[in-house]
Amino acid sequence: MSVATDRASAAAGRATGGSGATLPLVLRLALRELRSGLSGFGIFIACIALGVAVITGIGTLADGLLNGFSQQGRTLLGGDVTASRIHKRATPEELGKLKALGRVSEAGLMRSMARVPAKDDQTLVEIKAVDNAYPLVGQLTLASGRPLDAVLNQPATAVVAKGLLDRLGLKPGDSFELGGTPVTIADVITNEPDKIGARLAFGPRVLMSIPSLEATGLVQPGTLIRWRYAVADDAGAAQSADGLTALKATVGDDLRKEGFIIQDRTNPSPSVTRTIDRLRQFLSLLGLTALLVGGVGVANAVNTFVERRRASIATYKSVGASQRTVFAVLLTQIMMIASVGIAIGLAIGIAVPLVVPLIIGDNATIPLVPIITPWTLIIGTLYGLLIALLFTIWPLGQAERVKPAALFRDDVGAGDGARVLPGKVAIILTALVASGLVALTYIASGTPRISLGFLAGVSVILALFWLLGTAVTWAARRMARPRRPELALAITGLAAPGGLTRSVVLSLGAGLSLLVAVALVDRSLVAELEGRLPENSPNFFALDINKRDLGAFTKDVTSVVADASVRTAPMLRGRIVELNGVAADKANAPPEAEWVLRGDRGLSFAEELPEGSKIVAGDWWPKGYSGEPQVSFVDTLARDLGLKIGDTVTVNVLGRNITARIANLRQIDWESLSINFVMVFSPNTLEAAPYNVLATITLPKTATVQQEAEIGRAVGRSLPSVTMIRVRDAIEAFAGVFGSVMLAVRAAGSVTLIAGALVLAGALATAQRRRILQAVILKCIGATRRKLLTAHVVEYGLLALIAAGLAILLGTIAAYIVTAYVLEVSFTLSWSAIAIALIGSLGLILAFGAIGTWRVLEARPVQYLRTL
Repeated sequence: MSVATDRASAAAGRATGGSGATLPLVLRLALRELRSGLSGFGIFIACIALGVAVITGIGTLADGLLNGFSQQGRTLLGGDVTASRIHKRATPEELGKLKALGRVSEAGLMRSMARVPAKDDQTLVEIKAVDNAYPLVGQLTLASGRPLDAVLNQPATAVVAKGLLDRLGLKPGDSFELGGTPVTIADVITNEPDKIGARLAFGPRVLMSIPSLEATGLVQPGTLIRWRYAVADDAGAAQSADGLTALKATVGDDLRKEGFIIQDRTNPSPSVTRTIDRLRQFLSLLGLTALLVGGVGVANAVNTFVERRRASIATYKSVGASQRTVFAVLLTQIMMIASVGIAIGLAIGIAVPLVVPLIIGDNATIPLVPIITPWTLIIGTLYGLLIALLFTIWPLGQAERVKPAALFRDDVGAGDGARVLPGKVAIILTALVASGLVALTYIASGTPRISLGFLAGVSVILALFWLLGTAVTWAARRMARPRRPELALAITGLAAPGGLTRSVVLSLGAGLSLLVAVALVDRSLVAELEGRLPENSPNFFALDINKRDLGAFTKDVTSVVADASVRTAPMLRGRIVELNGVAADKANAPPEAEWVLRGDRGLSFAEELPEGSKIVAGDWWPKGYSGEPQVSFVDTLARDLGLKIGDTVTVNVLGRNITARIANLRQIDWESLSINFVMVFSPNTLEAAPYNVLATITLPKTATVQQEAEIGRAVGRSLPSVTMIRVRDAIEAFAGVFGSVMLAVRAAGSVTLIAGALVLAGALATAQRRRILQAVILKCIGATRRKLLTAHVVEYGLLALIAAGLAILLGTIAAYIVTAYVLEVSFTLSWSAIAIALIGSLGLILAFGAIGTWRVLEARPVQYLRTL
């Protein structure tokens, strides 16, 4: 009997006596078994630590960003509370209600074109017109160091972001035109405190006084301008959380029905907050995927651990230890080791928000104030524990049922344990742990349906790769051996009971599947954006056309390209305030439909069905209709909001609430880029309101880039208040942003591949001793290094091709489902993405395999033959 067996027997004997014991029996046995340290558990610990680190790191980073929003929300918002409304400024009565609550600052925000006639150049800008009280909170700084009010008190002056100078080749002191009026650049903005609290910017900032904006003539009835009022209650009740809630409720009760959108300092930018939450959810799912893939490494490490403890387990059973005791001792040891990996993962995750500011420096636009929340640590810990248990209980349940006689045998019986089913307790515990993992995913995610679907998809992929590995092993065992020794050895390696087939195919294939899916979704969306515009898609969108100028606008366009097509539609913006008499903020809308209720929406009216629309329920109103207000609603949103024909929608337009009955539901082909709106009203509802016109310009295929540019310049000279947006420029700009997002997604998805690489390294290390013994015996009977190397290369190459083949298939299917049914765009099969996956799989296996093969070839026969 070996020294290990003697020690185990002595330990068991002392433990079973137990008269002077101070610790429970199972714990004492587990601690004694771990006296030799954590040798051989590096991969186990790394797999657990990697997944926990991702989940915890994303959680602490999101917590830090949200904490920064909370602590600096007053500065980011520009006050304690803001009220904003499109089109219409606050009336004296409404402004009086706001001033009764504290200091108030008024600002008008809109988009327009900044033009330099001398250079015949123009660019889209974001205008913010402010009063003398701005900013209520924080400090706006200028390059010259002068105070803002001293600069803006000069007529027809503005301070601008440096981006405007770069785009138009200007400098302080130069002038540009807004709405045909010259505006002098007085200074350059270096810090705008409430920039995040404002709407998403598509151009450089132009900051000016409200009188200067009015002098440009851009503000007309129906102009798309948002009036925003910030309220600062410096010494009042708003300084406490309860007081802020009461203040917001007061503002909301008085003004929300008038079409104002109310925000407070706890959430200065709801869109940014939602983005942070979605990012946390998505990356946490990737961390969970890494844990699941790493679970294979955990299972391999547990099997190795059991093999090393064979003699000890046999001794425990021989001296009378029950199966339950053996199981409990082994499980306790494994969970102690798992706790080390969890602790490492938590430590890395906690460090993430501390390290990120050092990397990005002053480039951060969102404040990050690190904070550690118990919930984030609990989630990371629970995920780590559940994954460790899920992949541990089954192999331990197998080990506890193996008879002592089989355990005392050497490697010849190594495969016996794997064919023994666990006991009922182990099977029930595994099912309970799996259920707990599903429940945790449901609770921890903000989108349970997506999260559970993601978890189910990953589980199916893992199961398929496991079945493929099993099928390959089964086929290799029954395959006739080739005459060439190298090929025969490779096939034997695939068929070996303790071989690499299952582990390699599962770990590598799962990671590659995710990367292939992400790459193909990326390519499909880029192709949709760049190369699949409809043949008759418009070249330009033109905003803020006064209805009196529509004839002049059309003349300017056709004077450059005679057969240009100009389509128009009246356009206003309004906010949904009620659905069937229920306040919109109290409507129980699903996440995918919340956006339509959060802010203001584009509205229109039409006598005929808009191009690109199809009635799917109800009827369009007849020409000359003069009955009660009616509205046509998009069918998918109506279904999500629980609306049907005959229901009512109340919209605030220009400060007036208008209730219309749903007459029909439309299906819209948004990809056609035709003018369309979520809500289109009957003409008698809105035609008396002041409105501007939205237009599209479609040029013939023979039109040149120079003609496109000349159309923009011609409209700018004649109608300077019109905003011209080139469709292809907008799509390319979005594609650039999308490319950055997909790069981050691919980087995050690579975590799964790293987990697979760890499992692969662990599998190779586990099989190392068997391969060395095999190589030693083959060397003794005449095998050369070249033959052994060739056999290993063939085996690893076959495994790589098998894993990559299924990964490409599953990744392609997943990408097709996402693009066709979730994103609803055309699927593009990219062979370059598939080639990258294939090369990546070959590279990983050959790299790890080369290291293992080198150790096999360098092994000295004498040392290993003595152990036989």
